[in-house]
Amino acid sequence: MNFQVVGVLLGHNIKDKANDVIAHGADKVIVVDDALLEGYSTQFYADALTQVINSFKPDSFLTGATVLGRDLAPRVAARLNAGLTADATKIEIDQEKAKDGEALLLVTRPTFGGNLFGTIVCPDTRPQMATIRPNVFSMDAVDASRTGEVVEFTPEWTDTDPKVIVKEVIAKVVEGVDITKADILVGAGRGAEDCLDMVQAVAEELGGELCASRAVVDDGFADKAIQVGQTGKTVGPKLYIACGISGAIQHVAGMSGSDTIVAINKDPDAPIFQIADYSVVGDLKLVIPALIKEIKESRK
Repeated sequence: MNFQVVGVLLGHNIKDKANDVIAHGADKVIVVDDALLEGYSTQFYADALTQVINSFKPDSFLTGATVLGRDLAPRVAARLNAGLTADATKIEIDQEKAKDGEALLLVTRPTFGGNLFGTIVCPDTRPQMATIRPNVFSMDAVDASRTGEVVEFTPEWTDTDPKVIVKEVIAKVVEGVDITKADILVGAGRGAEDCLDMVQAVAEELGGELCASRAVVDDGFADKAIQVGQTGKTVGPKLYIACGISGAIQHVAGMSGSDTIVAINKDPDAPIFQIADYSVVGDLKLVIPALIKEIKESRK
């Protein structure tokens, strides 16, 4: 199959950003540049995006499961009478259908409160739509030498009277470290609650950051800001060391995209070992000091 990757760029005075989208992997970019799109508006963005999809008729349409993406996507899907899978953590193409030239998406997301993963298909409506959790997929290296087609699209507004007016925007104050940007994360699970200082020490030795499972946060040992999982943050570091983390689906949903996963757990049957690249079965209080010693020795 040979499908184009097409980016849609909405905003005002943003035409010069089209080449950036191409450099990130798009074959073509549809630019919708209009004064009504200067700031995010559910009304105008939904109108413009619906027109773009109706005009270009894509097979699939994907957007981020960010605050704005979660607001925009369902409104557009409703107008198109299309199916939408929210908070996707994995996307594949049905290989059997692909033999017949059809790109049927198999979209996986946590369901039943994060206790199970469900795979959803939309065989009857187009486009197939999904919002994707941030950091689930790693970004390819930017290639400034890539070339592609840039198409300017002018929306036809039927109503330019805004139904909602934003009077003030207050920037969110972010305290502490943003774990979604860390290259190295050391995660603490309930099995590490009595040795969190050791887990923190590993993170510091590696120049990384400490994060935690929901159980540790719920038990009051860590702040919600560093929680990883379905109800926390989705991370994709180069290295993720899971200390005393069992590997419940809710947690795995937030860190399975890590490049390399190291799991340390005294339970040899812990589910975390099923996704780990390197597994250590043992007592954290014995393994972690040995690990710290090896890290220090490697620097000599």
